[in-house]
Amino acid sequence: MEKTSSVASSVKAIPIRLNGSLTVVHLLLNLYQFFVLPVYLLPLSLWWALTLVPVAALSNPFWSLIHEAIHDLFHPSFRINALIGRLLSVFFGAPFRVLRVSHLLHHRLNRSPLEGTELYDLNKTSRMRASLGYYSQILGGLYLFEFISPLPFFLPRKFLHLLTKRFFSGRALADMLVRSLVTEESIREIRTDGLMVLGLLGLSAACYGENWELLGTALIARAFLISFLDNVYHYRTPVDDLLYADNLWLPPAISATLLHFNLHGLHHKNPSIPWIRLPEIFKSESRRFDGGYFTAALRQLSGPIPLRDLPRCRDQVVELRNR
Repeated sequence: MEKTSSVASSVKAIPIRLNGSLTVVHLLLNLYQFFVLPVYLLPLSLWWALTLVPVAALSNPFWSLIHEAIHDLFHPSFRINALIGRLLSVFFGAPFRVLRVSHLLHHRLNRSPLEGTELYDLNKTSRMRASLGYYSQILGGLYLFEFISPLPFFLPRKFLHLLTKRFFSGRALADMLVRSLVTEESIREIRTDGLMVLGLLGLSAACYGENWELLGTALIARAFLISFLDNVYHYRTPVDDLLYADNLWLPPAISATLLHFNLHGLHHKNPSIPWIRLPEIFKSESRRFDGGYFTAALRQLSGPIPLRDLPRCRDQVVELRNR
């Protein structure tokens, strides 16, 4: 009864109108970036290209809104969550199904050796090799993976299933992700959304014409910001603590713009809390920040960390598995 009441309370707290308004804002910004700017403003002056800077700066708030749909916190209706999630994800540049499954896997495997972005085993790989993979991921590779993720799903279904069985049958994170995405429903949805992404960006590139480099630069900026700030809440945190993430300080106005994504530790403890309630609960539970957001972001440049150099939290894992 208590759990049911908690779920009902979370659903009631979803800011439906505000989420809807934010959806309109982000869709208009993306329509401006992809079509309005190149067709109507760039022919007047290339100085209008500077307006791409604030649009790129809002990439992470845009992701935060998609994140609410991933956790079914955008709207009380599951169907509306999925519909808006898919629409926003097309403008984001990746299929919603891929973003949803990979993010929910992140919650399931948080800070495990399988999932930790900066973790590496000295017995299995060198620091140089680990650094190449790590910096590639945080400097744009994560978004690039999401962007190109639809391509394999255009292979014939039989061939796709054979590849999955042959190369993705293990316990690695990539294996689990691929196996979760090769159902008939997933393949159909990813193909549809992938075609929409390619069509959208292809049409936008045509609109930019000889100024196509501006579109490429905007997407590179998005790739960097999404990738670089994805693991900021988890870098150098305890291994095997499935529910842990840092809560990082930001000025209130910036925190609100980011949909309070910086209160990430609280989100991991209870992913059913709508973004609008995170500051209130953070304050009521007398929580403290684990550091500053921008300081934590820069700290990631220290590079990958050997697994043996981080504290572990095995007791919690054992407790969770025995429930």
